[in-house]
Amino acid sequence: MNIKKTIREQVTTDDVLTLDDLAKLANYSLMNTLNCDPEAKANGADHEPRQVFSGHYVPVTPTPMSEPEYVVHSKDFFRELGFADSMAQSPDFVKMFSGDISRVPQPMRNVGWASGYALSIYGTEYIQQCPFQTGNGYGDGRALSVLEAVIKGRRWEMQLKGAGRTPYCRGADGRAVLRSSIREFLAQEHMHSLGVPTSRSLSLYVSKTEKVNRPWYSEGSRSMDPDKLILEPVAISTRVAPSFIRVGQLELFARRARKNEHPKAMEELETIVLHLIDREYSDVIEHSLPTAEKLLLLANEFRSSLTSLVANWIRVGFCQGNFNSDNCAAGGFTLDYGPFGFVDAFNPYFQSWTGGGQHFSFLNQPVAAQRNFDMFCSALRPLLASQQNYLQQLDEIQRDFSTVMQAQMQNMWATKLGLGTFHPKLFSELQRLMAQTPVDYTMFFRELSAVPDDITPLKKSFYRNSEEMEQRWSEWLTTWQSLIGSANIAAPISREELSKQMKLVNPKYSLREWFVVPAYQQANAGNYSLVRELQEVMTQPYAEQSQEVEDKYYRLKPQEFFELGGLSHYSCSS
Repeated sequence: MNIKKTIREQVTTDDVLTLDDLAKLANYSLMNTLNCDPEAKANGADHEPRQVFSGHYVPVTPTPMSEPEYVVHSKDFFRELGFADSMAQSPDFVKMFSGDISRVPQPMRNVGWASGYALSIYGTEYIQQCPFQTGNGYGDGRALSVLEAVIKGRRWEMQLKGAGRTPYCRGADGRAVLRSSIREFLAQEHMHSLGVPTSRSLSLYVSKTEKVNRPWYSEGSRSMDPDKLILEPVAISTRVAPSFIRVGQLELFARRARKNEHPKAMEELETIVLHLIDREYSDVIEHSLPTAEKLLLLANEFRSSLTSLVANWIRVGFCQGNFNSDNCAAGGFTLDYGPFGFVDAFNPYFQSWTGGGQHFSFLNQPVAAQRNFDMFCSALRPLLASQQNYLQQLDEIQRDFSTVMQAQMQNMWATKLGLGTFHPKLFSELQRLMAQTPVDYTMFFRELSAVPDDITPLKKSFYRNSEEMEQRWSEWLTTWQSLIGSANIAAPISREELSKQMKLVNPKYSLREWFVVPAYQQANAGNYSLVRELQEVMTQPYAEQSQEVEDKYYRLKPQEFFELGGLSHYSCSS
């Protein structure tokens, strides 16, 4: 079944004004075409941890929040979908997207679904963190998809995060708290506005009465680990993507196929891979091709999208933090905003998550991506086992990942620097200077985008300074100025035009954690104004905004904020 062809046949130009309008667009491709866990309960009453041995999904009903209250919705995404803004606060919409789908209008379904996946960390398979020591307990522990819909010719899957327990909850409560939900909501909005492929934010609701205990940091704590339990409001956010298929999902079915764990293991692997192609790649992979050819094209396309994604992360100063294979979307976009962070003072080993180590640090993300791509290719191999020629071609695609990644990175750095080609010597000295000064990553490149005559504007981004560093910076800037002049001889452009081009790739604003902390602290007390203000500012990251906004959000991180637990680092996202 070609899902995207079906989508084109269902294009609608009508605006979605009510939940009844949205219901008419429902189209559950995953549940209609993939295998349900044969041990699942049809009514979705499946909220206790258990092993799931086969099937692509488990039907699960979300657990509604008590007394939901509106916090924020994505006005931009509502506009793209043709949704009326008034829907976000309408009772039936609030009810559904705070976890109560018991009486949704038909043909919507009153059962959602959760999916399992395997865990690989930096290219190593793990099963021991699963409570059953088998790997059959990993999956969507607190994320539940509740709707697939074809809207304006595109398929979207809508997933509630924090909607209660599933068979994959591993004993946890299945809830998310307002703090982490605000972080993810704002980050998805911001990343999309930066031009980085990402899951999207739809809505965010908080319970007026339901709270849960979470480990977190005392005020002023410099501990690496949380030092106390705090009671936090429960929240449910809705994230949206063409699909939520992860590399770890493909791995799960490949492991089962390699071990022949059940009679349908190989068939289930092939089905999920072909479903991924239909959901994410059918515009570039012809439906009528033999499966083996599709798999090679899939590997090529995913390699292209993944390398481009990671280069974009580094372009905007984003560090994913926990780039396991289960946090790597097979569609090639950013997924799972847990311990992410945006670089303040430049450090190639920047990492907000205390458990991430250097292997998930800022400038090691290309290598982490390669490890995930290795696991992706490994998952395809059982389907090509009898076709040596295709296996060899897959191996070649896999081997060339680092070459493609390097080309993406060099092109990205050249573009950030306003150059037609990458200059290794210039960049090496720049990286040393940025780390030794250090500079504020976002502010430095934005000030450089003004194409300054001397280093005076660049000094706005310096966290420390000395005469020696100023001299080295002046020498570097002189070299850079000579290169941008020679780079444009064939097609000369003015300094103003070059500045304009550079400002399109070097944002002025990034979502620093020290901006987000006061927003969720106020929200915990019922004041959502700062959340909405951040949403407004961070969805225009390249724009020159008001002087008031600039004074507040375009500045160096205060020295006293460095090393603070829950602000400069954190061990969990909750």
